Amino acid sequence: MNSIRAKLALKKQQAWVYAIAALFVVDFVFYGYLPSHRRLQTLKRSRAQKEQVIAMGVSQAEALDVLEKRLTDTRDAVKDYDLSVPRDSALGVFLRQITDIMTDHELSNQSVIPGETLETDALHCIPVRMNCTGTLSGVFGFFHGLQSSKRLVRIEKVTLQNSSEFGGTVTMQTEAVIFYRPEKAQEANAVAEMPAPATAHTDA
Repeated sequence: MNSIRAKLALKKQQAWVYAIAALFVVDFVFYGYLPSHRRLQTLKRSRAQKEQVIAMGVSQAEALDVLEKRLTDTRDAVKDYDLSVPRDSALGVFLRQITDIMTDHELSNQSVIPGETLETDALHCIPVRMNCTGTLSGVFGFFHGLQSSKRLVRIEKVTLQNSSEFGGTVTMQTEAVIFYRPEKAQEANAVAEMPAPATAHTDA
């Protein structure tokens, strides 16, 4: 009888040990492992987000350098805009410059004839026909001088023809266009550049 009671008591003790061990396991899982695992995952996500922000900052910094360079190049390209596209036709000055360049490169049979002005809201265009005769090096020198001038000139068509004597001279026929800004565009730019009027505030 006593042995039976002893066995039952031992089984009860073992059951309590198992129950306590199970409680320890449950406590470890729910209050130790799982919160630690969640914190670890949160830290990993936070680290990944910070790394992404850093990478984005680096890429934006590189893009900023590129944009700054483009802005500098654009400013350099348009800094002489007023001289390249004047506020009036300045046609007489341009025609004199062309004849001077032709003379400097020993080009003869000079002919510089402006055409009818083509008007638009933003720009006015003047076609110009330029003809002359001279050596090939003189013709190339003319174009180099034309390119070096501050006035914007768009070459539409160039024709070179050898002389019938084949003496080393060529006849050049060029169709070009020059530009200037109309008064409406100038007025629009002036209005756009004016500061906005201050708004007066009165207490009622």
